[in-house]
Amino acid sequence: MNTTSPKIARETLMSLEAYAKARPEFRTKAIAHKRLRTVHLGQHVTLLFEDEITIRYQIQEILRAEKQFEEAGIQDEIGAYDPLIPDGRNFKATMLIEYTDEAERKIALTQLKGIEDKTYIQVEGSKKVYAIADEDLERETVTKTSAVHFLRFELSEEMAAALKYGVSLAMGVDHPNYAVKVDALGNETRSALVRDLK
Repeated sequence: MNTTSPKIARETLMSLEAYAKARPEFRTKAIAHKRLRTVHLGQHVTLLFEDEITIRYQIQEILRAEKQFEEAGIQDEIGAYDPLIPDGRNFKATMLIEYTDEAERKIALTQLKGIEDKTYIQVEGSKKVYAIADEDLERETVTKTSAVHFLRFELSEEMAAALKYGVSLAMGVDHPNYAVKVDALGNETRSALVRDLK
């Protein structure tokens, strides 16, 4: 899936003991960082735009939860999550479909089949860019979609340049059972995402 060298080098991860000490401060910073990179599309769809910090936090938390200190296990987690870090000309996001009521969620996931392919970003003055979804594995079945998807949005050089210049960034979903659009991201979130671009 990702043939280049990892963006998170093994030696930069903290040991379980070091992370236990650093976790309170790191966790506070990571949650604040994630908040700036979170976009709500209507009431039930959330996009968390991943980057090196969000993925580093995710890996450290998994290693902590699983008490994983063996080299093979650590490398497996890096291999699983490293591809979710943007490559400089794209945005990568975890998509969450959220319903608090379980019965309502089950119905919604059947009605929202294909929603991951109908989610888009739109740089001001450019066409919509639809997500490339779930490259690691198929998360949709014949009858329903998954509550979690991994999305990649590829930008052209012109789009990246326009965003760096300062144009607005819109996002939305074009699904027949869930149509929503955010016309322009707030400045803080937009700026956080533009920093992903090279």
